[in-house]
Amino acid sequence: MESISGKADHLVVLVHGMWGQPSHLEYLSKSLRETYDQDQIHILVAKSNANTHTYDGIETGGERITHEIEAEIKKIEESGTSIRKLSVIGYSMGGLVARYAIGLLYSAGLFKTVEAVNFTTFATPHLGVRAPITGKASQIWNVLGARTLSTSGQQMFLVDQFRDTGRPLLHVLADPNSIFIRGLSQFHHRTLYANILNDRSVVYYTAAISSTDPYANLDTVQLHPLTDTDSVILDPSHPVSHKTPTIPPLLSRLRSAATTTVTSIPWAFFLTVLLPVGSIIFLTSAGIQTIKSAQRRKLHDSGKTGVQVEKYRSAPFMVDELRSVADRVYNAAANTAGGEEYLPTPPPEEAEREPLVKGSRETLVEGKEVGDEAGGVEKWPTLALTKEQFEMIDALDGVGFTKYRVHITTVRHSHAAIVVRTPWRPGFGQGRTVVKHWIEKFVV
Repeated sequence: MESISGKADHLVVLVHGMWGQPSHLEYLSKSLRETYDQDQIHILVAKSNANTHTYDGIETGGERITHEIEAEIKKIEESGTSIRKLSVIGYSMGGLVARYAIGLLYSAGLFKTVEAVNFTTFATPHLGVRAPITGKASQIWNVLGARTLSTSGQQMFLVDQFRDTGRPLLHVLADPNSIFIRGLSQFHHRTLYANILNDRSVVYYTAAISSTDPYANLDTVQLHPLTDTDSVILDPSHPVSHKTPTIPPLLSRLRSAATTTVTSIPWAFFLTVLLPVGSIIFLTSAGIQTIKSAQRRKLHDSGKTGVQVEKYRSAPFMVDELRSVADRVYNAAANTAGGEEYLPTPPPEEAEREPLVKGSRETLVEGKEVGDEAGGVEKWPTLALTKEQFEMIDALDGVGFTKYRVHITTVRHSHAAIVVRTPWRPGFGQGRTVVKHWIEKFVV
């Protein structure tokens, strides 16, 4: 955490992902600080969910982050500076935790005095991590995966029931009538960066909030990169188009078959020898962490960790309920004061509380792309998503995001590269291009 100095009235919060720690976002933080001094922005790299604490669920994590943000704002104000602007950046699962925290901050009325400026996610599973494929293998993955990451796993695989709603938390998190979407809509600039290739942690469709994946076979498509990004970032207005199909020459097909045969040998060794051993170790560790996570959540729920859980959970998370509570409080106060025979009409709701119009996957909101793939002329197969996931797409697209597809080719696993999680790795150069682009778009 930075020392409190400078006259900046803009707080920038960075939230890491699953199994993460603050150091994973060091490159983002340093890039911000190299661009903006302490009289322009304060930087808070959240630390309360570090390492195995990310097992504890999005709700618990969101409450911890909210507590950190409120404590940081209080500390800054005690130093003589008032926070007037807020930006939030989430990496991987940290984007979901950030969205939950934003809802709590909205419910607490923070955005009545603080301007919400930038909200950005990097490789965040907005639609969960359920495999959108039919068949036994996919079903096994979806079942086992949900049971190896404690509460967070259940929530990201959409098999949980959030409080008394009977719905998955991520579905509630994307409800147009929830404090979470209302809070998200306060931000002037909503942006996401999604890997189109080699992100085995958060695949394209969920990071890009999309019902399609045009990048499943790059040999069949033409990518349209932005200028001055070294072909790393695609043009959000027209990222991809179909390529005219061609039949490869016989020699090329034979070479491809030979390569496939050779490369399958190490995979056979991996599947028959390494995978069973690794699975036993992983499942054992997952079981231990699930028990520890349950203990931490029990302590958190009791309020003994310093987080005022009751404050966050006593407030309704649906806007209609908030209005009902406000009306009851207003009427009770008026009646107690022995008010007039006819009470004055309550003031009209603020614009921020007006119902959001559900978006369509083929429309634009406030000039920002909300379609599966911008351009409006390309058609792609629809993925086997759940009803809840399609509804989540509509709701999040209704808010509106600028979507940047990222094409990283220099590493086999692009999830860490997109935020330059380990700056010393030479293969992360394309990730630096992504961060540079984000910094250039960042609004102070």
